[in-house]
Amino acid sequence: MNTEFFIAKRIFSVKELGSLSKPAVRVAIASVVLSIAVMIVSMAIVTGFQKEIRDKVIGFGAHIQISKYDSNSSLEAQPIDKNQSFYPAFDTVPGIRHIQVYATKAGIIKTDEQMEGVVLKGIGSDYDWSFFQNRIVDGTIFKVNNSFKSKDVIISKLLARRMKLKTGDSLRMYFILKDQTQTQPKARKLHISGIYETGLEEFDKVFVIGDIAQIQSLNKWNNNQVAGFEIILDDFKDLDKISEFVYKNIGYDLNSKNIKQLNPQIFDWLGLQDMNVIIILTLMILVAAINMISTLLILILERTNMIGILKALGAKNGSIRKIFLYTSANLIGKGLFWGNLIAISLCLLQKQFGIITLPQESYYMSTVPINLNIFYILMLNAGTLLMCMLMLIIPSYIITKISPVKAIRFS
Repeated sequence: MNTEFFIAKRIFSVKELGSLSKPAVRVAIASVVLSIAVMIVSMAIVTGFQKEIRDKVIGFGAHIQISKYDSNSSLEAQPIDKNQSFYPAFDTVPGIRHIQVYATKAGIIKTDEQMEGVVLKGIGSDYDWSFFQNRIVDGTIFKVNNSFKSKDVIISKLLARRMKLKTGDSLRMYFILKDQTQTQPKARKLHISGIYETGLEEFDKVFVIGDIAQIQSLNKWNNNQVAGFEIILDDFKDLDKISEFVYKNIGYDLNSKNIKQLNPQIFDWLGLQDMNVIIILTLMILVAAINMISTLLILILERTNMIGILKALGAKNGSIRKIFLYTSANLIGKGLFWGNLIAISLCLLQKQFGIITLPQESYYMSTVPINLNIFYILMLNAGTLLMCMLMLIIPSYIITKISPVKAIRFS
């Protein structure tokens, strides 16, 4: 039998606690509950926010884009042949979920009252609609058929509101066409089949999604010419590894860039959110540890007589310290249990019902996002227990300074 653990259980018993240690123990448990709950909720919100923004950016541009290798960074990309050795062979590569063609062209939407600069993104029959399908707020997505040129497009709710357009309306777009001799505008009359909303204003105010055949026609490309290819991955964590693989397997005349390279300012901003989490975790662990240190010292003070008796009976300082460390671990464990229960319950309620809302124009989403990751939760619990126990080792050395003679005499 573990003698130290047995004594620790007796010390922690509510009946055995003194008038001084009872409130201290309750405060210590409450501080651990509060700390772990705040840490879990903070981690869930920040990682949820990062994931939501990241998924929206990827939804507009996929994880990896392949295009012509040149120094032209404009939207008027040089065409490349659709018939490539990797298309659609990359679909079979582990980690790659899908590969699809695309093309973009800058244009202007014009109505009788408004004018707005946009980008027409052309997609093919192989396009993965999963991102936009869940974000259509009115109308429907359209189908692309290689046998004919579709006039259907989807636009954002933001653009529709600005231009006073709705599903079913005609949309007139103007493009600038360049050739060797002159530059001239060209109009296209399109049809709005649906309206989407992602909440990411930087993209919503720009992109109109339409048939790639419209861009091929405007640029005088043939049916096998596209601006590039988009690659969608199974897991964002594989981005760097698969980016390197793609770059090595597309040929010398093509270039590939991942979503972090295409949108460095957004991903740098998301990376800064990690600092907020680190600060919160540090403060919360300190709150829990300091309260546990205070409680441990109070327990030692209240049990000075017991320490003296144990020493007189031959107990070593290490064994007595273990008793109080076991007691502290028991307190921390109870705090972790209730903290996890409260935090996970709150997160699940928010995730299911979206109770706490946000102004979408400021935060790019209408409700507080939640990302519950079991690995993060386990790491937070293990880290909190470990850090608190390590910080309790030093104050527990006060036990070695207690003289058994004085402890028993003045009990």
